Amino acid sequence: MKFTHEMLEKNVGWMALLVVLVVSVGGLVEIVPLFYQKSTTEPVAGLKPYTPLQLAGRDIYIREGCYNCHSQMIRPFRAETERYGHYSVAGEFVYDHPFQWGSKRTGPDLHRVGGRYNDDWHRLHLRQPRDLVPESNMPGYPWLAKTLLDPAESAPRMKALSLVGVPYTKEEIARAAEEVKGKTEEDAIVAYLQSLGTALKNVK
Repeated sequence: MKFTHEMLEKNVGWMALLVVLVVSVGGLVEIVPLFYQKSTTEPVAGLKPYTPLQLAGRDIYIREGCYNCHSQMIRPFRAETERYGHYSVAGEFVYDHPFQWGSKRTGPDLHRVGGRYNDDWHRLHLRQPRDLVPESNMPGYPWLAKTLLDPAESAPRMKALSLVGVPYTKEEIARAAEEVKGKTEEDAIVAYLQSLGTALKNVK
């Protein structure tokens, strides 16, 4: 059987098969090399895994849909780096599963927010955003200050992440419940926000 352009156009099955084959090969050629590049697989100097409190905060950040409006990817363009700081690099996110890069930016990028404001500013912003930023369309999250974390959830989270390469020690996992005991969800998300982008904060 001779393959011709006309035959492929008229045969949906063959067309679909060849499209899948071409896309698969192209994807593999682009993606597989990234698994072997140090810049994408090794953490930047100074990067540490999230503490139990920060990790709980990250889960709350995702649960509440913060990533729908706030990217954590600063692009390597002058307008972005002047506003937000050093552009994002893959080595900052090797412990993030999944990472929070994205193109959606209804609110400002949050990748370099760590250390930019104090904890009290973040708490007020989470409770009443428009008290600090009048033009904000972000809703308030006052219930976070009243909801306690469940210490029993911390160790299983860390164990799961350790299975995919996050270097938590057995001792760190064993102490996790005690470290979040009595902490609120607001404490956790503030701790997470204060950790963002700090590994490269001194890079110009």
